[in-house]
Amino acid sequence: MAYFTKEMRKAAAEPVRIALAEDIGEAGDITSRAAVGADAQATGSYVYKEDAVVCGVGVLEEICSQVSRGIVIEVLKGDREEVSAGDTALKVYGPARALLAVERTSLNFLSHLSGIATLTRAFVDAVSGTKAQIYDTRKTLPGLRVLEKYAVLCGGGVNHRMGLYDQILVKDNHIELMRRAGRQMGLAEALVEVRKKAASGVLVEVEAKTLSEVEAAVAGGADIIMLDNMKPALMKKCVEWVKKNSRRKIPIEASGGVTLRNVARVAATGVDRISIGALTHSAPSIDISLEME
Repeated sequence: MAYFTKEMRKAAAEPVRIALAEDIGEAGDITSRAAVGADAQATGSYVYKEDAVVCGVGVLEEICSQVSRGIVIEVLKGDREEVSAGDTALKVYGPARALLAVERTSLNFLSHLSGIATLTRAFVDAVSGTKAQIYDTRKTLPGLRVLEKYAVLCGGGVNHRMGLYDQILVKDNHIELMRRAGRQMGLAEALVEVRKKAASGVLVEVEAKTLSEVEAAVAGGADIIMLDNMKPALMKKCVEWVKKNSRRKIPIEASGGVTLRNVARVAATGVDRISIGALTHSAPSIDISLEME
């Protein structure tokens, strides 16, 4: 289950500051100053115009706190909850000028994060009944990784490594550069070398494109094997080979070219996890409006 932690709130502070600065600028909201009285109070309703999974309440709280302490938020539908088209998920009360100042920035974040959560939920639902879990990737917008990966959690997905610093993932580029450096070795030997330099407890995952590379990954002691851009038939063959020939339980991950149309077939191969970059880099924004009264 996803919870918007203090660490996530801290991670939201800087992108929110930047977003507000580029929208409000040094002059402030000159339209609201000209049209709305300084003492005017208002109520705003965040209305979802399409079915979605809500995500971004904690970010809304950070936005409002940076603009005005006078804004009060009422949560009708919180993060992870589903809404139907026309539902009001959130309400805000406070100084009218402040509510207008947060409007676009809050909608940008809510629309984007809810879009990720909604797309993730669609993938999770598509593999329901299989053992496969839906994972994200590092294909995130600069500065928004923590928030986007939180949105994946809200949709029922699982976070892959947060960055280059918390898990080893050996890809073909690493192997090629090791060979160019004069270290002529196969994949299994390369994994052994990598393992020697890895900190204790750090997982070592390896990318494999063929069955022979899967066999080498097992021989080299990989903790996780990623099947990269394989056809479902080959994926299934690799999964069955690992299950039959490895004494260890090695999670098998599928990655590359996964869509809502084929994810069920991928899951049916028996893989444990499916990583999908589109969750964060291609999720459509949800249409949301802030209606004032």
